[in-house]
Amino acid sequence: MKKILLSLLLILGVCKAYAQVPDSTQQIDQKLLDSLKASIILDSVDVLPQALDIKGWLLLNESIMNELGGAVDNMYNFNFETAEKQFKSLRRRYPNHPMPYFLLGLSNWWKMVPSNINDTRFDAPFLAYMDTTITLAEELYDNDKKNLEAAFFLSAANGFGARLHSERKNWRKAAVMANRSLDFLQKSRKANGLSDEFLFGEALFNYYAVWIHENYPLLRPVLYFFPKGNKQLGLRQLQQVAFNGFYTGTEAKFFLMKIYANDAKNSSAAMSLSQYLANTYPDNPYFQRFYARMAFTQGNFTLAENVSNAILEKISQKQFGYEAISGRYASFYLGYINQHKYRDLQKAKAYYQQCITFAEQVGEKESGYYISSFQNLARIADQEKKIPLAKQYYEMVMKLTDSKSAANKEAKVFLRKNKKVK
Repeated sequence: MKKILLSLLLILGVCKAYAQVPDSTQQIDQKLLDSLKASIILDSVDVLPQALDIKGWLLLNESIMNELGGAVDNMYNFNFETAEKQFKSLRRRYPNHPMPYFLLGLSNWWKMVPSNINDTRFDAPFLAYMDTTITLAEELYDNDKKNLEAAFFLSAANGFGARLHSERKNWRKAAVMANRSLDFLQKSRKANGLSDEFLFGEALFNYYAVWIHENYPLLRPVLYFFPKGNKQLGLRQLQQVAFNGFYTGTEAKFFLMKIYANDAKNSSAAMSLSQYLANTYPDNPYFQRFYARMAFTQGNFTLAENVSNAILEKISQKQFGYEAISGRYASFYLGYINQHKYRDLQKAKAYYQQCITFAEQVGEKESGYYISSFQNLARIADQEKKIPLAKQYYEMVMKLTDSKSAANKEAKVFLRKNKKVK
């Protein structure tokens, strides 16, 4: 089990990174983005372009890039129907190449992202596309072991497949695909110098190999069997891919945003990337709620309010991807803002209750937002001299929290003080 978890973490960089960054406007900090771009490394060339026969490699085909630019943007902006029409057009012209199938699989993957990969409706098409990607890439690689584009798709498709199987607790399948992904990652890295698309996998490996060592001490002995990572190199490589990669650029920004927000503690860079992603893809629910969270945690209530209201409006319109998880975020922020900024306790209570409902819909009864909603409802009830109601809310806080937590201690003090109140 440890090896499975390790492999998946290394391949995909699975970490819970939440943004805590300041902001004063909705404008992208282009100067900061430019400074990040200027810091990227350019010395990761392992082979010269002429050392490989790249004929037929679609990843390096500029005309394909020009054709698919809008499709990739549509995918990340959750306009899946339009994006997939273009991916299927590519498939009609290149039916034996893994790339169009991988893009169609990636499109289905992003349909699951807002649910934190809990939405199982897209499992079947996602796995079917990734399986086809693997089959076609294997044929290419078996015919030509120097076809590192095929190795790239074998690493990527197996990696994504392993991630989904791990989410669904299909451990045996996850282990097999994870190990295959790592194997082909090592093979495809020889093409890093040809395109930053190839560098993406190595960047994640370099960063998260060290990250796991630092955050999962029990897994350190297992790391002995894997190549050594380099966290700082991985971070710089992610920067390079983020600003130069065509197909993997947004994925790299996605990982960088989370890394900067939590692990690297670079709040300015995290907010800048979040602004960019949220403004570039305004209909992507994950990017929007991440942006709202960063604004809220740094006290930019005006921005957090605007983004949160937009999220709830899209939920009410039943816009794809805008569901209970995003609603839980937005409702809590608006509850807190109305409680503390506007002193509108009626609105605050309504939003906290809405947050509780959203959290229960997705089974997030241990989340901080769920607990804090009950805690804040208790405080409001106390403020309104509704002591019996406050006791009910604090009793819920007691049930939901550890005895050593601040919320539990607060609830315990209140209940002890008002134990005679019926």
